[in-house]
Amino acid sequence: MPNLSFNVDHASPEDENIGEPTVPGQPHEALLLVLPYLSLSGLIAVGEVCTSLRDALRDDVLPWLELIVDDPLSRRMCDEILIEITSKANGKLRTLGLFNCMKITDGGLQTVIERNPLINKLYVPGCTGLTPEGVINAVKTLSAHGNILQSIKINGIYNLQKQHLQVLQSYVQENPKTLEHKCSTHFGLEGDCNICPIDVEICPKCNEVRKVFICPIETCVSKRDRRLSECRGCSSCIPRCIQCGACVEPDDLEEAEAICVDILCMRCWLQLPKCDFCNKPYCKQHAEGQLNPSGSRGFVCELCAVYEEDDIDV
Repeated sequence: MPNLSFNVDHASPEDENIGEPTVPGQPHEALLLVLPYLSLSGLIAVGEVCTSLRDALRDDVLPWLELIVDDPLSRRMCDEILIEITSKANGKLRTLGLFNCMKITDGGLQTVIERNPLINKLYVPGCTGLTPEGVINAVKTLSAHGNILQSIKINGIYNLQKQHLQVLQSYVQENPKTLEHKCSTHFGLEGDCNICPIDVEICPKCNEVRKVFICPIETCVSKRDRRLSECRGCSSCIPRCIQCGACVEPDDLEEAEAICVDILCMRCWLQLPKCDFCNKPYCKQHAEGQLNPSGSRGFVCELCAVYEEDDIDV
């Protein structure tokens, strides 16, 4: 049996210093280069690792120049926290992205704007605590400092009217490429049009200010023989498949029924795996609700699983 005892007579100099307080060293320069590419949650996590990294984040402005707040932090983001985080940019904030931050108010946004006059990208989609007037005041404040907004996202803010959109359009820098085509995005596909300065426009169907989508011609087989204008409109006017973004005929809404409330076209409905009991699929956003029973290649949806448990209890 090998001898596992520790020989104190031959201890290394490093071992002799065990128990003595150590002085934290500086973070490696390569790590500092990575910080600007981290998300907000990543920056917060890094700042809690040690005092050296916390001090490095405190003294470095570069990681805070583009602030994007999304899930799950958006649920907890309020005016006070937002003002504290944006103060780390020392008035040099360039991009402010608040996605579904429902606790942010007009007053909190205005305070951040006044302290960061260099913002050229303002994203506040789904911030239902904001008003169109509050967003317009924030944009006017930026313009008063000689700053020109490159893009703004306001989809999901309540009570947006045509006059609000016209005012915002007058303050946002126009991209020459937008004059060559209608700016719309594909429904259900990630990302917005990176050419359009504003993410909403007037829907050609209902004449309301909403996010307008186009049909992806490559996947929308049933619409290829029609004009593109017939497939262009907001989600309230034209039902679209959550998988591919294609237009869905009214007759297919009942036949291509999904377990979740999202809409599917018949083509995607046929391709998706279905519940062993109800023969209905989940869309890609709710696929985590699939329950794989033992000995089965398919899955059981949550609703059928509850019914099955009730039958067993009876």
